[in-house]
Amino acid sequence: MKTIESLFESFLWNSRLMVIAAVLASLAAAVAVLYMASVDAWIMISHLGEYISPELTNEARAALRSETVTHVVEIIDGYLLATVLLIFALGLYELFISKIEQATNAHGASKILVIRSLDDLKGRLAKVILMILIVKYFEHALNMEFKDAKDLLYFAGGIAFLGLALYLSHAAEGKDDH
Repeated sequence: MKTIESLFESFLWNSRLMVIAAVLASLAAAVAVLYMASVDAWIMISHLGEYISPELTNEARAALRSETVTHVVEIIDGYLLATVLLIFALGLYELFISKIEQATNAHGASKILVIRSLDDLKGRLAKVILMILIVKYFEHALNMEFKDAKDLLYFAGGIAFLGLALYLSHAAEGKDDH
């Protein structure tokens, strides 16, 4: 009976290695999103030569500026999403497989990449996801049309909620440090 229990416990413990599939998939997705955002950035930068054209009217220049700012926000969103996937992959690996010695011993290594608990992973992901939401709100605000004062009030309320979310996330971070 003891050997069956030992075999089962060994099997159960080693089953955590299934998480490697999620780590590899998250890394692959991070690379894919990073690639797409970089291609988008390259394309956006390559089209900026049109902005200097003397044949461009003021309205067309303003439309190109607005479109470019929207693309910049989308690119930032892509890079933030790649960051979420990377942090998620590193966190899963550290929590379920093994500590990443290079991350803890590297001079100048970012503390955001060192995950000690599930709460650490959730907190770090929440911060990056909050930044993605802020970028998405900004992207939405660029195309927003204010028809009356109520629209402006809703927009201001959204900004206030984003500010409150940022304040609460920083307040919780300060509380965890003590």
